[in-house]
Amino acid sequence: MKKGILTILKYLFFLGLGVFFAWLSVKDIDAERRQHIKSSLTQSKQWLFVPVVFMLLIAHYSRALRWKILMEPLGYKPSNFNTFAAVMIGYLVNMGVPRLGEVVKCTILARYEKIRADKLVGTIVAERAIDLICLIIVFVLTLITQGDIIGGFMQQRFAVFFSDKTGHLSTLKISLAIGISILLILIVYFILKRFGHIDVVLKIKGVMKGVWHGLTSIRLIKHKGIFIFHTLLIWSLYLASTLIGLHALKETSHLGITGALSVLSVGSIGMILTPGGIGAYPLLVAQLIGLYGLEADSVGTALGWLLWSAQTVIIIAGGLVFFALLSAFNKNKV
Repeated sequence: MKKGILTILKYLFFLGLGVFFAWLSVKDIDAERRQHIKSSLTQSKQWLFVPVVFMLLIAHYSRALRWKILMEPLGYKPSNFNTFAAVMIGYLVNMGVPRLGEVVKCTILARYEKIRADKLVGTIVAERAIDLICLIIVFVLTLITQGDIIGGFMQQRFAVFFSDKTGHLSTLKISLAIGISILLILIVYFILKRFGHIDVVLKIKGVMKGVWHGLTSIRLIKHKGIFIFHTLLIWSLYLASTLIGLHALKETSHLGITGALSVLSVGSIGMILTPGGIGAYPLLVAQLIGLYGLEADSVGTALGWLLWSAQTVIIIAGGLVFFALLSAFNKNKV
């Protein structure tokens, strides 16, 4: 009962957060800007979202095949259909309750492939650890290629925060920031060491160990080359679909692959912040577009909601279709 209440509260919190971000993304839009958004969307090359749909579906299928590779050391070889269905339904569930989709993925394979769900937890952690590394790489590439825009923006914010009243960098503020960072690291280390027997601390240590175990377990993979291929394919398709999305609007078509890297970076953060990126994804993309000298509240908002809508429609439609087909496909297995 208590766990059910916590799940409901968690859902309401993330849903509320998404609604809040959605409100932030549209609250300052006046009638003129709304007309500009409508005009941008009306004049967009909507046919370009046909290849975007196929690219994202291939990326999701590639993710399913990559997950299968992680199961091989455990002795499991589920069907491609069931694995793909589990991935898509998991995405759909995550839009409602964050992280519950990971549980549902494992449960589906446990039901139809006779795989122990608890055995799959390590593979999920390994996947998340690899994707985290890929996201960090995308961020680094963004800063390298867009240093004059993204880096300049960050530098301005850094300078404002660490400047004194005269506008020069404050040695005192920088020293305090470094000192506080070191102190926080020492405090975290002390808590993990001294209070390791407490449930909350044990869970934190468990998560950290799980991530490390997930990363190190990759050495057990038989087909490392294919695993790396699928990882590169997934993120390349994410980037390519984002690039095509930029070409859908004439105002953003000139941003090119470096602009797509930036959108992929901040958009990924939006997807993490709220269920399915609702509210957060369009808001962050809109603010990013403003850094390129375009109107954030009109062009940026139009692009953000357009890209988010395309991804969301695929997840909802794909999840529902596979949910409907799952029982029929496995009617002789249950």
